[in-house]
Amino acid sequence: MGLAVAITLIVLLALVVLTTTIRRRDTGAATGGLSRETRRRDRSMDVPPDAAVPETRPPTGREVERAAALERVERDRPGPLEPAAARVPAIPVDEETLGVTRRQFLNRGIVNMFMLSLGAFGAASLAFLWPGSSGGFGGKIDLPETLSGILDYYDTNKTPYYYAPGRVYVSPYPKSALAKAKKVYTGSVLDGMDHGIVALYQKCVHLGCRVPWCKSSQWFECPCHGSKYNRVGEKKGGPAPRGLDRFAVAISGSKVTVDTGLISLGPVIGTNTTGQEAEGPHCVSIGE
Repeated sequence: MGLAVAITLIVLLALVVLTTTIRRRDTGAATGGLSRETRRRDRSMDVPPDAAVPETRPPTGREVERAAALERVERDRPGPLEPAAARVPAIPVDEETLGVTRRQFLNRGIVNMFMLSLGAFGAASLAFLWPGSSGGFGGKIDLPETLSGILDYYDTNKTPYYYAPGRVYVSPYPKSALAKAKKVYTGSVLDGMDHGIVALYQKCVHLGCRVPWCKSSQWFECPCHGSKYNRVGEKKGGPAPRGLDRFAVAISGSKVTVDTGLISLGPVIGTNTTGQEAEGPHCVSIGE
């Protein structure tokens, strides 16, 4: 999670730098100059309006053209300015009201696409880090098998019921061991034991390997480092620091609901509420 936060901060910093650079370029591009026609008209206005033609000779064609040009200048000359006290102060025009240039359109499009990508990345990160609310691991799961079907499955196959989407083993718990269980377990884990089952997380508490079931010994035996757990997930051997972690269980009629978002730590070393020992050869010899 720390890595995802760091990546998000770096991306946000890059966005700020990109936005600042684009803003400066747009401001710099707004600087322009006077057009050629404007400069020509300014020069023509410097001609004295009262230039007289000598009366001793008729005006030449050039002088006639010049007089006509002066007349046009006089006609187009703006009227006298208002006194300074009566002028209305100029209000700067908002750049947004001047329209959007092609460069601005492209720059803003790039920024919007970048922000959209950043938002999608953030949403994907949250979806990855946030556990699902239901229907999958990290939430409440309704098992497809009924309570009686789970117990019958073990009686027939001598193997706990396994549901892969929930990463959970459901093992039978003997009612004869409930008195000892009440001294060790509490809450919804104990509620499941009252109904004859316990939901165990498939992950070994040593280094996280998936723990398979050994049918010959009737124990869970980790192939990575040899940790061993009895049928109800209590530690029997190997380097594991405790028994298998377990999930909260709720029984409604025949429906079994496992809350994979609520994990209870496994029992401490030495816990043995059922007294079950290995019933045959071990599948893993490591750690003996």
